[in-house]
Amino acid sequence: MGKTRPLARLLLTLLAALCWNMASAAPVQLKDDRGQNVTLPDVPRRIISLLPSLTESVCTLGECTRLVGVDRYSNFPASIQSLPRLGGMDDTSIESIVALRPDVVLVAISSRLTDRLEALGLKVIALEPKTHADVQRVLGKVAQLLGKPQAGAQVWQRIDEGIKEAAASLPPAARQLNVYYEVDSAPYAAGTSSFIGETLARLGARNVIPAELGPFPKLNPEYVVRANPQVIMVGQRSAPGLPQRPGWNSIQAVKNQRICVWLPDESDVLVRPGPRMAEAAVLMARCLRQAAAGPVPLPTTPFNAPPGGMR
Repeated sequence: MGKTRPLARLLLTLLAALCWNMASAAPVQLKDDRGQNVTLPDVPRRIISLLPSLTESVCTLGECTRLVGVDRYSNFPASIQSLPRLGGMDDTSIESIVALRPDVVLVAISSRLTDRLEALGLKVIALEPKTHADVQRVLGKVAQLLGKPQAGAQVWQRIDEGIKEAAASLPPAARQLNVYYEVDSAPYAAGTSSFIGETLARLGARNVIPAELGPFPKLNPEYVVRANPQVIMVGQRSAPGLPQRPGWNSIQAVKNQRICVWLPDESDVLVRPGPRMAEAAVLMARCLRQAAAGPVPLPTTPFNAPPGGMR
């Protein structure tokens, strides 16, 4: 009997390992944001990500080591810095992608590469989060791709709880402030229907850009003057000269120095609909808290960082 029990335990261990290997080698099937059903023979070992938010999602789910190449703008976490850079939206190197022999390529649904990559026999999954609900859904899809179907929901729960905590941290005076969020100096703004607008709403702020203008509308600068926001949020790249725009010195936020200027690393957190959205909420809450208390101090770090990227 003494020898039988260790043998039985060994057999159970081997059986469990066999079952795990069979599960990990099972085909992976999912429907991407094009509505295309994509089937892989098993969990991909070699992944290329061409969207920063998808790169961060793979890593947040604990599978950074599966990445073999990323787009130019993917810069987080630090562990991906040594990966091959495959270009941006308009100059991605198809040859470099093929040479990396990926099991799957993750792209934005708006990518122009999809048809060409599929014509070369590569598996492509197009995912593009644009709202909070999209982020929750995409995390679930990426988790499914990685063979961790429950992990996506767990990550989303942490994001959701983090946003709630950021909102709860705000004093009454920091709520209901009228906010203009500029994502580019054209100017392009984050509207109410964008993921940034959703976060602002959850923090109790009032976005001066209505939903009917779209998620990221290009504005006539006079529109912002008429909207007269109490707070302006803007990246360090776009901030210089903002008060000198025609009529902008009459805006409440400019007159009262309630302009929150994001450092490049902060901008990357804020403009990507992905697993760092709770951090984005904390940054926005900090801005609202400072603006409610008085003039907002400008960042002291000079702008010399390479460009990050949206999404």
